[in-house]
Amino acid sequence: MSLLWTLVIAGIALWLSHERAWRTLGLTAPGGWPLWASVILVAGFTLLQVRTAAKIARRPGLKPKLRAQLGKLSLALPHSPDELRWFVAASLTAGFCEEFLFRGYLIWAFEPFLGWWGAAALSLSGFAAAHAYQGREGVIKSGLVGAVLTLLVALSGSLIPAIVLHALVDILSGVIAWLILRDEPAQVGLPRGA
Repeated sequence: MSLLWTLVIAGIALWLSHERAWRTLGLTAPGGWPLWASVILVAGFTLLQVRTAAKIARRPGLKPKLRAQLGKLSLALPHSPDELRWFVAASLTAGFCEEFLFRGYLIWAFEPFLGWWGAAALSLSGFAAAHAYQGREGVIKSGLVGAVLTLLVALSGSLIPAIVLHALVDILSGVIAWLILRDEPAQVGLPRGA
């Protein structure tokens, strides 16, 4: 979290020192149909994740299979209420900071050389690579989520819907993981043979 906030603060300082408009970076609210499309997308995703969480909470028999699917990634997911609080803080950080950096600042910086879509593709590659700690599957999933967020920025002309959706994706994924893992103590270190 410290690294992300340091990069964002540096980016904001540079932005302010050159007296650039926030609109150029996409830090203004969308209006009209892009606003309503964004609201519908965020609300629809939230509803699907809440339904998933409710299903897991009602059917504890699903937990062993879901724990197995999480594999080694479960080490980075919340097991206790305290870990869940930290996970939410990390999710809010990722939502704002990663969108500011990857869908805002980097696209703006590379757009003069690559065009908007070229800059977006380069930034998306960096975003996916930054999730390499999640393994190959995590890089692919992060890349797909990043592509959706990039399209949301392109369609809305704003980072705000992408920031909100990114934070919600992470928070709700953390809540679902917590529902799966809360009955199991967190492991310290990697399991043998990992």
